[in-house]
Amino acid sequence: MRILASLLFGALAAGPALAQDAAMTAPPAAPFVQVSTLVPLPDFIPGLGTLYVDPASLPAGPFLGYDHDGTLSATIYMVPIEDLQAGTAFDDLPVGSQTVTSVDVYYNAGHPGVEKPHAHVVLYHDAGAHDRLAK
Repeated sequence: MRILASLLFGALAAGPALAQDAAMTAPPAAPFVQVSTLVPLPDFIPGLGTLYVDPASLPAGPFLGYDHDGTLSATIYMVPIEDLQAGTAFDDLPVGSQTVTSVDVYYNAGHPGVEKPHAHVVLYHDAGAHDRLAK
């Protein structure tokens, strides 16, 4: 748990920002691609949004989550539990926006693209983001 807390603090405190102009509206600039074109997932995932990722950054990401209007609403990391248990550090992960208004952290048993059990760390970028991504 200390490793996950360290990851979360690092993401909030020190993570470099992606190119702001390219990331604030969908689609973000290359090398980001829509996740649903890479693996069998829906275009919009309730709770996360329409996801884009640089395939070279897998499995952790960052994944950029956009609402139905194409506004960047969240940056998501999908960190494999076994990597954390093995002591792997995920340092200096970039964020989609320097503004973070709230964070959710929860367990996921695995899904296409990140099949192993992992933690989702979701950084919301404005007060309404959580609600916009919910449905």
